Amino acid sequence: MNNSIHQNYFFVCPQPLVRKKYLVMKMLLAQLLFFVRNKEAKKNVALLLRFLFFLTFIIALYSISFHLIMLYEDRNFSMITGFYWTLTVMSTLGFGDITFSSDLGLLFTLLVLVSGIILLLIMLPFTFIQFFYAPWLEAQSQSRTPRFLPKNISGHVLLANFDSLTRNLVKKLKKHHYDYTFITGDQHKAMEIYDAGYKVVLGDVDNPETYQKTRAAQAALVVATADDLINTNISFTVREISEIVPIASSADKEHSLDILKFTGNTHVFQFMSMLGISLAEKTIGVVDPNIIGRFQELLIGEFPVRDTILTGQTLAQSQLRQTLELTAIGILERGQVLPPNPQTILAPTNILIMAGTQAAMDRTGRQLAVSPTEPPADPSVLILGGGRVGQAAAYFLQQNSISYKIVEKLATVNKGKAHCILGDAADINTLEKAGITKARSVIITTHTDAMNIYLSFYCRQLRPDIQIVTRATAERTMSKLHRAGADLVVSSAAMGANSIMNLLQPSDVSIFSEELNVFLVPITDALAGRTLVEIKLREQTGCSVLAIKTNKRFLMTPDPTAPLAKAGELLLAGSLEAEKIFRQEYLK
Repeated sequence: MNNSIHQNYFFVCPQPLVRKKYLVMKMLLAQLLFFVRNKEAKKNVALLLRFLFFLTFIIALYSISFHLIMLYEDRNFSMITGFYWTLTVMSTLGFGDITFSSDLGLLFTLLVLVSGIILLLIMLPFTFIQFFYAPWLEAQSQSRTPRFLPKNISGHVLLANFDSLTRNLVKKLKKHHYDYTFITGDQHKAMEIYDAGYKVVLGDVDNPETYQKTRAAQAALVVATADDLINTNISFTVREISEIVPIASSADKEHSLDILKFTGNTHVFQFMSMLGISLAEKTIGVVDPNIIGRFQELLIGEFPVRDTILTGQTLAQSQLRQTLELTAIGILERGQVLPPNPQTILAPTNILIMAGTQAAMDRTGRQLAVSPTEPPADPSVLILGGGRVGQAAAYFLQQNSISYKIVEKLATVNKGKAHCILGDAADINTLEKAGITKARSVIITTHTDAMNIYLSFYCRQLRPDIQIVTRATAERTMSKLHRAGADLVVSSAAMGANSIMNLLQPSDVSIFSEELNVFLVPITDALAGRTLVEIKLREQTGCSVLAIKTNKRFLMTPDPTAPLAKAGELLLAGSLEAEKIFRQEYLK
């Protein structure tokens, strides 16, 4: 898939103790070199030395003055006693074992005490921290944060922004053995990323030298998910280093699409619009399956069970393969992908994940939908939040002739737009005015997870039978949203990470979700000559057979009683764990 990259960028040492000593020596050397090479650090050290020289001079001057005043009082002490007295008075310790008896001596003591407070207790700590300790900490941080990648690295992914999407993407990259590196020009941000357990390189994202040092020309992909201006700058910068490395970028605004494509981005995603469409596709009334992935001519789609003839049937009774030439590869229930057990009774809250051709998908909605016995509700869908996500959902519903209302509290967003209700979605009067009592579905699109949880619970209390589809910014809130009453939750971070991850997929794997992927494997000796009925892959491994590939063509509905030919390949679907079991069992 890609070159294996060592966990440490710079060396591999078989002896842990020697390796630890090497790291310590290397870090100390890097810190010392920082004070030698860095102009600002050298200037700071020079200022600190000047202050220490001045402080030493003052202490020596006070010690000599001590002897002179003591001689004036007809008393004699050693030079060491002079330094001892000066330091005890300047540091405000004042043991009192040596004191002056004359007014001149007492005035001198006050001078030494006040100057000691200023020089030792105020200026020395400040000067030491400002000109040495702070630069030393910076040097220590920089020695822990690499500024380049090894020359032999290739097939890695460069991430030019640290956010929830790229963090989610890193999880998938690790699972599929892709190396990655975050890039940031902020030292403190780099340390935060490093301390969080991620790989990071310190360098400005708009500096061509950064991409030279991170071997962008040898990378599998460069990912830019900042704002449109920064992403444009990044793409221009990367293209100075390589004209062929793929660049995946996000676009916030519609007019930025052409600009980002012009600057050399291979793939440009409008994740907010994609999120809105994804939410709308899952609502009741959309009869066509929601296509979530594609493997050559094979499509993967989601189809809600509610208001279809499938409700209350088992998978075996539905006969999807026989009547529609579709294969059920999973059942989505409140965020969890369940295995497609033939005896599972399909509930209204279930969503079937099915695989088949475009033709099979096209006829699914028409054949499975229940004919309505009453006119459609108006509105059929209530959208809470009129931002970019809400507007994208509304546009999709309008294109599919599904009535909707948008609830938005900002007058600037609502002004002059049809289907909009001005008000707070948490106010029952606003919701009733918008049609919460009639709507069949509600889409919650606010950008705050806490508000989405609140609105999900509120709508569920108002309407126990309504379908609730909501977005989640952080994946950790998905389970909370389901507990609050949401039927379907779409994570913007997971959706974006899946979209980018599918750009990296090799020819034998396609990743659709955290719990579902499609992969192509050869028919080995352990499978050749046996029928699918005999092998019972779903029961033994949890994998579903989608198609058989022979002579570069896919047979979408293979005969389960026909022996498998060794020259062919199997197209399978299952979780990562199911794939692991299959490979261990049949691809040893």
